[in-house]
Amino acid sequence: MAKVVAICNQKGGVGKTSTAVSLASGLALEGRKVVLIDLDPQGNSTSGLGINKTNVQKSIYNALLENTPLSEILLSSCVQNLFVVPANQDLAGTEVELVGELGREGRLRKALAPLDPSIDVVIIDCPPSFGLLTINALTAANSVMIPIQCEYYALEGLSQLMKTIGLIRDNLNQALEIEGVVMTMADYRTKLTQEVIDEVRKHFGEKVYKTVIPRNIRLSEAPGFGKPIFLYDKDSEGAKKYKDLVKEFILNNASHLYKTGYENKEESQAPILK
Repeated sequence: MAKVVAICNQKGGVGKTSTAVSLASGLALEGRKVVLIDLDPQGNSTSGLGINKTNVQKSIYNALLENTPLSEILLSSCVQNLFVVPANQDLAGTEVELVGELGREGRLRKALAPLDPSIDVVIIDCPPSFGLLTINALTAANSVMIPIQCEYYALEGLSQLMKTIGLIRDNLNQALEIEGVVMTMADYRTKLTQEVIDEVRKHFGEKVYKTVIPRNIRLSEAPGFGKPIFLYDKDSEGAKKYKDLVKEFILNNASHLYKTGYENKEESQAPILK
């Protein structure tokens, strides 16, 4: 079974989509078979991987509202081994349409059930809100990854996020875990960045990734060219840090991602993103 990870934070502008696209593409470049589900009506993960949202015929909307199989929606991306379940303008009204539907919180989990067993990881890019789309993501996921920006209001709303995760555990998905917390948009020229990192580590301990993602102009530019950072500028500081995050993720999920069938142990432990 694929590992399903929701990238979630109700605050906008925290590097959520950059993290989703970079993690998914990094895992794919490492040879894992990955599906990225764009659950954000803005469709930034879709366009960030070179897919024109206006030309999308079927999207995640069709899976949630019309029970269209994901196999009919999946699109190839600019990265080998990475497939996208896109979002388009239809998704904007999905939450209103889902309200009256039976089993509305479990629509995404139901859609993922028949997914090809060769898929290693599913990454879900959640919208910046606590609506039914995010609830669907958390109900379907094995774990949730939380990007937090290194800024003054970083912890604002975090208690609400943890409360929501607790409610999902209690009522819809008992197995949901915290995958990890990713510190983003770090600017070490300011004292505040280190203070925020220290505060988050105090709250979450070992759940905070060692890798801290910096503010980086190349990370900001990459989506405009429809490429993940590894294809846009693999030598940039942003790319190097996301490579480190991919390495941490793989090591943390070694039992799932280091599968039997490799020719030898050395091959399974090959350098990340050579």
